[in-house]
Amino acid sequence: MTALEFAVFTEPQQGASYDDLLAVARTAEDAGYAAFFRSDHYLVMGDRDGLPGPTDAWITLAGLARETSRVRLGTLVTAATFREPGPLAIAVAQVDVMSGGRVEFGLGAGWYEREHQAYGLRFPDTGERFDRFAEQLEVITGLWATDGGFSFSGKHYEVLDSPGLPKPAQRPGPPVVIGGVGAKRTPALAAQFATEFNVAFQPLDTATTQFARVDDACRAIGRDPASMRRSLAQVVCVGRDDAEVARRAAAIGREVDELKENGLAGTPAEVVDKLGRLVEATGIVRVYLQTLDLADLDHVELIAAEVAPAFA
Repeated sequence: MTALEFAVFTEPQQGASYDDLLAVARTAEDAGYAAFFRSDHYLVMGDRDGLPGPTDAWITLAGLARETSRVRLGTLVTAATFREPGPLAIAVAQVDVMSGGRVEFGLGAGWYEREHQAYGLRFPDTGERFDRFAEQLEVITGLWATDGGFSFSGKHYEVLDSPGLPKPAQRPGPPVVIGGVGAKRTPALAAQFATEFNVAFQPLDTATTQFARVDDACRAIGRDPASMRRSLAQVVCVGRDDAEVARRAAAIGREVDELKENGLAGTPAEVVDKLGRLVEATGIVRVYLQTLDLADLDHVELIAAEVAPAFA
């Protein structure tokens, strides 16, 4: 099998405390996962109660930076509508230093209108959100890279003679992760700024089409498409036998057949087979496993023990 990195991807807005996330991150690190990522959302989705309520993504990662030692840490993805670019650049740089250079910075335009309404955040139209997303990428990466005196003048943000401090541990900055299925602006921004491009929860044909668009966007600016890491995000539900798969599917309110169709579900052998086919078709080098039952640490360990070794 082709080598593949495994990352645990959590959705704490659905109901998780910092301690819950710490337990999963430490389990992932001990089990050998490459990374622990979390969403950046402020409001539960669906009919759950979301208790005890949201945890801030970058405060969470700052804590985990000091309570883990090896696993890489990141967001999939931070919304550009949530934070101003200067303070966000400072926060991410600080967490990178706190972690000893283990941060990966996922950034997107933002999409969930209801959470903006619930917490008093502006939710501009799609065009403005993408304009702000593009400018934030310019500002944040510029602040990290500058030797001092960074200035930027855009439609939505202006920066004047910034020292660009503090500096992240990774130079010129943490890897940038961009994702999505937009046909034009998303691939173009990825080609310009991203280390990694991610396609999340999409059918195979959608993923391969989007990766091809990103390759074309790279070529258009003279970048080698091979320099762009590819990744997928998939919901995961693995059990030692059919009964355990069914139990885990029920725990997250999903049907086994639907999970097998749209995610990575089944016995370890079934998941190895499907994941192998995805790797072959897409050329991904990392998979983010959307782990929805954060109390089920055995699930995290099972995948590390019986699925990941096939891709070592």
